[in-house]
Amino acid sequence: METEPNLPTSHNHENGKTSDHVIAISTEASEWLASLEDKISKMPKLLNKTAGKSSCCIFRVPKSLAQINEKAYQPHIVSIGPYHHGNDQFQMIEEHKWRFLGAVLTRTKAKDISLDDFFKAIAPKEEEIRECYSENIGYSSHQLIEMMILDGCFIIELLCIVARLENQIPFFVLESLFGLVSVTLDDSSRSLTELALEFFDYAVERPAEFLDRFKDKKGKHLLDLFRSTFIPPPQGKPNEDAYSPFLQLIQSAKKLRLSGIKFKPKRTDSFLDISFSHGVLRIPPLTVDDFTSSFLLNCVAFEQCYKHCSKHITSYVTFMGCLINTPADAGYLSDHRIIENYFGTDDEVAKFFNDVGKDITFDIQRSYLSKLFKDVNKYYRNNFHIKWAGFKHTYFDSPWSFMSAMAALILLLLTIIQAFFAVYPYASPSHKQSN
Repeated sequence: METEPNLPTSHNHENGKTSDHVIAISTEASEWLASLEDKISKMPKLLNKTAGKSSCCIFRVPKSLAQINEKAYQPHIVSIGPYHHGNDQFQMIEEHKWRFLGAVLTRTKAKDISLDDFFKAIAPKEEEIRECYSENIGYSSHQLIEMMILDGCFIIELLCIVARLENQIPFFVLESLFGLVSVTLDDSSRSLTELALEFFDYAVERPAEFLDRFKDKKGKHLLDLFRSTFIPPPQGKPNEDAYSPFLQLIQSAKKLRLSGIKFKPKRTDSFLDISFSHGVLRIPPLTVDDFTSSFLLNCVAFEQCYKHCSKHITSYVTFMGCLINTPADAGYLSDHRIIENYFGTDDEVAKFFNDVGKDITFDIQRSYLSKLFKDVNKYYRNNFHIKWAGFKHTYFDSPWSFMSAMAALILLLLTIIQAFFAVYPYASPSHKQSN
């Protein structure tokens, strides 16, 4: 094979000798390597170069998650942001967006704030906006800025009137626009965070004093903001017994109940605040409806795609998926006021929690529930608890079995007493002396 000039050489130092060897590369191989370099230089086309960085926080839902409940991830009434922009079915609502923007500008003009001020507030943030999306946005600068102003003002107007959960516009864009719009509100002292949380809490009904703690909180977008208000503060050190044989997924509610574990509702401000002690699993009540299911699904999708956030919601749905293995488990938790079912039948609730946990990455060792998983399994595998629970289930599970057990116990006691008095006269000291 002929060698090409000016190629790198290798040196052989064996036995103190140095010899030059030329690595031969054919013209065909050289062209192939050049084509690879060309492909690398042109990548990525669809994926944004900032994908994976902390600034990238808005994603398309992976197909594996979308197949579980496609309706929960697809817009039905209005399209927000670039991913669904231009869809024909949303053309009528697009006209409403312009009407809303006109209403905003009518109010702001009275405060000497014009459309030009909105443009100046958003235009310098164009690059930062593009970095928030996991895919390359194929819109020009003017198209993107127009979309941010139009959709951002639409969301703010809806928050002031009636809103929906949305994670397609970066939070800092909404804050910039809200800074211009807020001067027209009756109470201009309220922050965007307060306005958003007040609306969303119509669905979860938390006390106003609880929300005061989050009035200065920020988020990557509205979904992340609302999600973060449920995240409990860190508790102590991470799990030190990471490789414990008990650190596994737990059994269903039925199996845990038969092993003696009790289920009780827990009154708290966060549905994530689950605890276990002395054989009692305390779980905050959860209202299961369309809003809750959509919220949980979107939070799981966000946590799966965004590596720079905690995985609390993923841990929670995994925990609930373990408990609710069958419709009977869902019914049992409903009977114990842990689930308030406005979603449908027990079958539909069980299917939802079984489906939401499919094809997701879950690291049990880093889960905030890792200690709880371990403690529940340790209790469940204790033979004494299982035998005692089996005894109670057999003899005390129903009034009739309880009455039968009591009757048998009373009969046993009477027999023992009768036997005692029959034997006692012959065993007493006075009887022995008379003999």
